[in-house]
Amino acid sequence: MKTAIAQIKLKTGDFNFNYENIIKNIENTDCDLLVFPSASIENLGGKDLIFDKNCFENEAEMFEKIAERNYAKNILIGNILIRNGVAEAVETFEIEGKKIYVSDEFSDDVICDMYILANNRYFVMNSYNEFVESIQARSDFIYINSLGMADENIFAGASFAKNRENRIVFQAPLCEESVQNIDFASPVEFREENFEESIFKVTTFALKEYCENTGFKKVILGLSGGIDSALTAALAVEALGKENVSGILMPSMFSSEGSVIDSIALAQNLGIKTVKHTITPLFDNFMEKIAHERLHDLAEENLQARLRALILMFFSNRDGALLLSTGNKSEASMGYGTLYGDLAGGYNLICDLTKTNVYKLSNYINRNGEIIPQEIIDKAPSAELRPNQKDQDSLPEYEVLDDIIEMYVEQLMPKEEIYKKYDKSLVDSTIKKIYRAQFKRKQCCLGVRLTERSFTNGVNYPIVERFY
Repeated sequence: MKTAIAQIKLKTGDFNFNYENIIKNIENTDCDLLVFPSASIENLGGKDLIFDKNCFENEAEMFEKIAERNYAKNILIGNILIRNGVAEAVETFEIEGKKIYVSDEFSDDVICDMYILANNRYFVMNSYNEFVESIQARSDFIYINSLGMADENIFAGASFAKNRENRIVFQAPLCEESVQNIDFASPVEFREENFEESIFKVTTFALKEYCENTGFKKVILGLSGGIDSALTAALAVEALGKENVSGILMPSMFSSEGSVIDSIALAQNLGIKTVKHTITPLFDNFMEKIAHERLHDLAEENLQARLRALILMFFSNRDGALLLSTGNKSEASMGYGTLYGDLAGGYNLICDLTKTNVYKLSNYINRNGEIIPQEIIDKAPSAELRPNQKDQDSLPEYEVLDDIIEMYVEQLMPKEEIYKKYDKSLVDSTIKKIYRAQFKRKQCCLGVRLTERSFTNGVNYPIVERFY
């Protein structure tokens, strides 16, 4: 039995696209059994579309249209078997006397000749190796995953196959379509997940998909001279091309000359166009005409961020460009961002990366030569909203902060365990800030989920609570 895997792109609710992509690969693949990812609206992250009767009718029509073509081969799309002009949901079926079992979860006590795990699995960093190892195949085994996005969740492919000796015989790439005939008698070397490479591929793929599915052709972002906006700009250029990315420099009276110089150097390295709009006149005019006095307080710091958002949103609307937000997970955890200011935007590529991981990915981007200026990587992080301001004036060192965030938020580790590694007062104050910042995170834009417990999905702290 000649078997092929078709790891293809599928879109939520776009039945014409899905139909055409499936048909194209059916007609271009010579095999007895062709295995596609699940194309059901529920398994593609349709959320409440599952309650839409018309949506389900269109889904059924798509499978029926494929069946009407009466292909000679057996076609499996998720758990929908199409052969002899009929489309039906199956759990088991036979081809040439071989029993094939289909499921959306793995069980090692099923007796069959081939086990097909068809369940679109959203990407979670540092989880692929463990997932592959968790499959102890006793029969020929196929895991099939789609490419695409379900809002914050990214389906990144990386389908694979094992033989009955539990040896890898096929691995599909990350974030690329791949159609391949499988030789279960020929093991291949397992390619382990590379952290930086996988994040780079998934975030750039996500931005492509978001723009393709929402109609945006161009993106815009503020360039502050900091690492977060620099990384976001580099990822956007990789995803969309330099001609579709533009940056706005918005220095204030507190911005260092180096921040402007570094932003210009970054833009030149990336080949993107920039414009510069100093916010100082706007700020001074506001102080004179509306505030009537200078207090050098938090309200004035936040005003600077909101003036920048005003400029960014104006040009986003004027040019029809998607505004990229550039906040990271460390800042989001601590509430280190201004609502309707630097938190403004339509999409965020790095919202699930701690600051430590932001630096790791930035260094990866520079692996073959400087793209993000080294000065940006080396400088102490600062919002530059007051003289000589540094993030560490009010936050722990990022390596410490990020470790606490990962232990408490992502690993659900009890406080008492974290106390064994870090000072109790530091841990308690950090956790308190995480809860107190929840009201801001509820108003942040959509972003790429990269962990199981992301603030985009998986974490659901109450806004109104008196425990912390």
